[in-house]
Amino acid sequence: MADYRHALVIDVRSPDEYAHAQIPGAYSLPLFSNEERKQVGTAYKQESRENAIKIGLKFFGPKMVSIVEQVEAWKQEMQATAKKNGHTHKGEQPTEFPIVVHCWRGGMRSAGIAWLLDLYGFKVYTIRGGYKVFRQWCLQQLEKEYPFKILGGYTGSGKTAVLHQLKKLGENMIDLEGLASHKGSAFGSINMPKQPSQEMFENQLALALHQTGQQGQKAIWLEDESQRIGSINIPTVLFRSMRKADLYFLDIPFAERLNLIVQDYGKGDIEKLVNAIIRIQKRLGGLETKNAIQCLLDQDLEGCFTILLRYYDKRYAKSLELHIEELAKPYCCIASESTNAADNAYRLLQLGQ
Repeated sequence: MADYRHALVIDVRSPDEYAHAQIPGAYSLPLFSNEERKQVGTAYKQESRENAIKIGLKFFGPKMVSIVEQVEAWKQEMQATAKKNGHTHKGEQPTEFPIVVHCWRGGMRSAGIAWLLDLYGFKVYTIRGGYKVFRQWCLQQLEKEYPFKILGGYTGSGKTAVLHQLKKLGENMIDLEGLASHKGSAFGSINMPKQPSQEMFENQLALALHQTGQQGQKAIWLEDESQRIGSINIPTVLFRSMRKADLYFLDIPFAERLNLIVQDYGKGDIEKLVNAIIRIQKRLGGLETKNAIQCLLDQDLEGCFTILLRYYDKRYAKSLELHIEELAKPYCCIASESTNAADNAYRLLQLGQ
């Protein structure tokens, strides 16, 4: 699969198709609206290819000028960004950024837009096979073996911050929770954007794996996760690979973790916090649920999260025990007195070499 990070990738599928999942970074420029696509498709199936094309051309004609103008605007934005970041060579023009157009399977929609843009003078390419081929490539990446290192630790250990610190230090890492837009617990959607579709998550993950995999056999750090992150599932083959990888457990005192959790969620919406507690009440227990909610209503955040943190510690301890059994080899424990990400990343690197 070609590297499209330095091209203007244009997705000409319908808005619904694009919203479900797309090539990460692609711009949406639908040739047909959702309803127009339906009409063309119905004509193709029930009447003839020729009638479908005539209907499509009626929709396409009035949009030609706006399509060209939109692409011009995107090209100018790319040129301005490249110049600002120092990536533009002297004498370069906006049209020197290649345009890559695609539809679902590289058919008439992408061909029509490519023809128009080429006619106008842009340098245009199409993806042979369209989004369908890109999607197949993504699935192939998720079936491969990767040199993972897994960062474990109880809730509130600041593992995500440590991963990002590792990246600053030149390590490979993928933030699964960031890609899934969810922190993994019943509270994981709070202060997070809407989760992507499963397909979009897999597309983003595949690209991240491919890009980090280009670094040879250098390890890729991931956080120790359950297979399910909110509504998203880590692909099974990849999850099994994670469970076999070397595990580094960050052991941080309860009080330090509690302090970090209160900072993270203390300014959250009380109603959302209460609803999250209610979602786990069967496992938390009636009395603990009541006490945790009452603490929230009394603005006793430490009291509330002490109850919740103890609950999640027990759950993670059971998960860790199973993980260690699957690992069938010793894991590395890193004791730390604080949640300082820079310090803990340094400790990890010292032990992980």
